[in-house]
Amino acid sequence: MLEGVRKIKAWQLADRLVIQVYRATKSFPREEIYGLTSQMRRCAVSVPANIVEGSLRKNLKEYAQFLYIAMGSLGELEYYIHLTKELRYLTEEQHKTLDPLREETGKTLFGLIRWVEEQINKGKKTKSDLA
Repeated sequence: MLEGVRKIKAWQLADRLVIQVYRATKSFPREEIYGLTSQMRRCAVSVPANIVEGSLRKNLKEYAQFLYIAMGSLGELEYYIHLTKELRYLTEEQHKTLDPLREETGKTLFGLIRWVEEQINKGKKTKSDLA
């Protein structure tokens, strides 16, 4: 099931971002385990998970909807990265890894959303219409 989605560049970047978020949050204060650590991890995981779920939908409008949800989670993660840097939970090195990867993921995901919307605007309704 994941084989097809693994070819999607936005998913590849989002998957890498999740791994980096997990690594960075390992060193967060123990009292944040149910706070920022959990929140950052959940919204990071939501990005590739929603790309997968959307890609499995037959209807292109549903696919776009899941991609927008992924983009929303990415926006939420952007704030958490900013906040944890300000709180000095993230080191400068961790921030320099996470933030550019988040930005690249967002640009790539936005490109995918634009492409799906173009297909919808061309009158394509399902993935089978793309062939």
